[in-house]
Amino acid sequence: MNLLPILFYLLAAVMVAATIFAITEKHPVHAIAYLVTSFFALAAIFYLLAAPLVAMFEVIIYAGAIMVLFMFVIMMLDPGHADEARRPGLLHWLPALFFAGIILAALVMGAALRQAVPVPISTGLGVKEFSLALFRRYGVAIEIISMQLLFAVVGALYLGKKRSPSRSEDS
Repeated sequence: MNLLPILFYLLAAVMVAATIFAITEKHPVHAIAYLVTSFFALAAIFYLLAAPLVAMFEVIIYAGAIMVLFMFVIMMLDPGHADEARRPGLLHWLPALFFAGIILAALVMGAALRQAVPVPISTGLGVKEFSLALFRRYGVAIEIISMQLLFAVVGALYLGKKRSPSRSEDS
């Protein structure tokens, strides 16, 4: 019996459920945690579909860099007071633990069931060729995107900066 389709549908269900929880969650930090869970489930799906490079890009770029940027902006905008916060109860941890367990079990089973298929080097584009093509042809576009991200972070810092009372009276 082939378990890979079952793992695929299980991970797809986790991804959809975590995304719905991320959309409907009122607390922004919890929403980001659900979104990261959704990204990890998507990375596991890409791995099961024999695309480990795309899975790693998903983890590194989306679950890593973009979510850290979101968390930075949310923490800068001060969604609540830390002194009023209390530890979440076990009930709040259950969905995250459930989804993490499913993703971990699916990855372990997928890695155990995956059979090595030799891929000829001459077909397709390797990582080295891909990176050379990307940075030679689109190097300027990548630099422009990095500048846009820098401007977004500076703008978020400016908007999130608290103004002192003496300055607001002068304006």
